[in-house]
Amino acid sequence: MKKLIILGGGESGVGTALLGQMKGFDVFLSDSGQLKPNLKEELDKAGIKYEEGGHTEETILSADEVVKSPGIPEKAPIIKALRAKGVHIVSEIEFAARYTKAKKICITGSNGKTTTTLLTHHLLKESGIRAELAGNVGTSLARQIAAGNEPDWYVIELSSFQLDDMYEFKADIAILNNITPDHLDRYEYKFENYIRSKFRITQNQTKEEAFIFNIDDPVTEEWLPKIKTGGRNYAVTTKSTTTSIYTQSGVMHVGAREGANLLFVAENLPIKGIHNIYNAMQACAAAQLVGIDDASIAAALITFVNAHHRLEYVGTVAGVDYIDDSKATNVDAAWYALECQKKPVVWIAGGTDKGNDYSALNDIVKEKVKTLVCLGLDNEKLIKAFSGIVPVIVEAKSMEECISKCHSAAQEGDVVLLSPCCASFDLFNSYVHRGNLFRECVNNLEK
Repeated sequence: MKKLIILGGGESGVGTALLGQMKGFDVFLSDSGQLKPNLKEELDKAGIKYEEGGHTEETILSADEVVKSPGIPEKAPIIKALRAKGVHIVSEIEFAARYTKAKKICITGSNGKTTTTLLTHHLLKESGIRAELAGNVGTSLARQIAAGNEPDWYVIELSSFQLDDMYEFKADIAILNNITPDHLDRYEYKFENYIRSKFRITQNQTKEEAFIFNIDDPVTEEWLPKIKTGGRNYAVTTKSTTTSIYTQSGVMHVGAREGANLLFVAENLPIKGIHNIYNAMQACAAAQLVGIDDASIAAALITFVNAHHRLEYVGTVAGVDYIDDSKATNVDAAWYALECQKKPVVWIAGGTDKGNDYSALNDIVKEKVKTLVCLGLDNEKLIKAFSGIVPVIVEAKSMEECISKCHSAAQEGDVVLLSPCCASFDLFNSYVHRGNLFRECVNNLEK
């Protein structure tokens, strides 16, 4: 019996353990932290062995194969030990995909992948296609397969960390939103390493599969000739009419399949901003390739509701709009959030810096932002970056203090935008925790 070791006991790790046991592996799960009580209960009920609070190296190095959480970096001592021994390490998606015949639409990108994933899934479901979410959204792929779930399509959001540990996996339809510097601390601060990671979304594709990408993204355009994509390429653009998927004069034209020609007024999208026009075109192209007719796609577009913490309107207090874009954890995401604001902005930014270069925001910040509220333990880099560009810069060490300062700075007709540019882990558990506290504090203002 082959020994399967799972590193990381989150939802996907436990799902992998259940699937591994079902497929006849000798399963052991190890987590350096503490497991959630409900997940421990699942493991106990299934009779799966596990440890928490640290890794027993001797046990882990005895593995035939290791499935590791994408949150564990290559520099972790246990990963270095496994690599030195030559143990095969894969992601949960790579492992789980071996056991399903369902087709897969896979989405990655520095920004927009969650919205594109949710929208693609929505278009399929609303059109009667049996489709399920997996990856970074929804229930883990491994858990769904272990439960006997076999839809026609899985729509899977993939991070670069997941793609790094995928080798034989192949997407039937691959979508690459864009590539901007992010997570460089995990890639030896080399942008090229991160770019190559993102392009792994196309690995193993042949002419039977499709690759949808944003040709207006300068990094994608530069690197496309360097990567052997293998699949049928579908370029998306707002700058020309030379492709079959473009936006001109405010109208989206999507013709990814022979005989298909979706026309949709971009202003009617329920998700706003130029970035969401690209996201929508890519999702519509995928839906056409699945075989959905244009009328059904258009009808489903109108009813889409995006996930929480992604340019989410929270409320209006004293004539000031409050918007939660806590998911915006890098410079490019914040640029898109600022770009679509039509009112003067009181901007909340800050947190754990990931090697950001804020200079790309200078022009948009100068145009849009009246006050910057730096929310973090160490705001020196942000303050230095925008001094002389933003008229007023203040600091806050808690969400309560932050909202109080925003309330004082904002006037009727302004917008308070939480679009942090940074990870949340200095003051919050996650971007979700940060966004929920933002909403709570805004609601307290209303009271």
